[in-house]
Amino acid sequence: MTKVKICGLQEQEHVMTAIHAGADAIGFVFAPSKRRVSIEQAQLLAKQVPQGVLKIGVFVNPTPAEVKEAVERVPLDYVQYHGEETPAFIQEQGYPAIKALSVHGREDVEAAADYQVDYYLFDAPGTDFKGGSGQSFDWALLEKIGIPREKLLLAGGLNIDNIDAAITSVAPFMVDVSSGVEIDGIKDHTKIQVFINAVKRRNI
Repeated sequence: MTKVKICGLQEQEHVMTAIHAGADAIGFVFAPSKRRVSIEQAQLLAKQVPQGVLKIGVFVNPTPAEVKEAVERVPLDYVQYHGEETPAFIQEQGYPAIKALSVHGREDVEAAADYQVDYYLFDAPGTDFKGGSGQSFDWALLEKIGIPREKLLLAGGLNIDNIDAAITSVAPFMVDVSSGVEIDGIKDHTKIQVFINAVKRRNI
């Protein structure tokens, strides 16, 4: 059963739409991005998130203090590392972790083996920022990966038009969408609902 993460949420109304539609995880971006939120914003949004829906914080090359403050104050269930963080750095923080890898080619997929984390998120390379580019990558690169599918998260250019093919091709534990449920850079209620429904329908 494929789970769904709606990432880059900034408004309470969009958080509620995602939750009511059946999102399994909510992503708050603390890294440089047009979707960035402050800890105070995330704290308010997190109050709307019921138990059972994961709260995931997205960071790019953070300091230990930045991670600790967000985890404790929001609070967060998982820390998603989306930069050049080393395996040692992630282990030292000691929090449930997701390592995001931008996939240009096979070597980026193979780099996942260096990390001992709870989940591995494979994403398309960013443009202005890490991730969130709306572009996809060659899913065939994940065919012979030595990571269990129950630890594999897929992101990068996912939308209502390709989500069925993405799940069929990759069989990820969770799909992660941001720009694919937006109109002109703003989250859209209908797009969020339709995307989540499309994934959940496959699980019936």
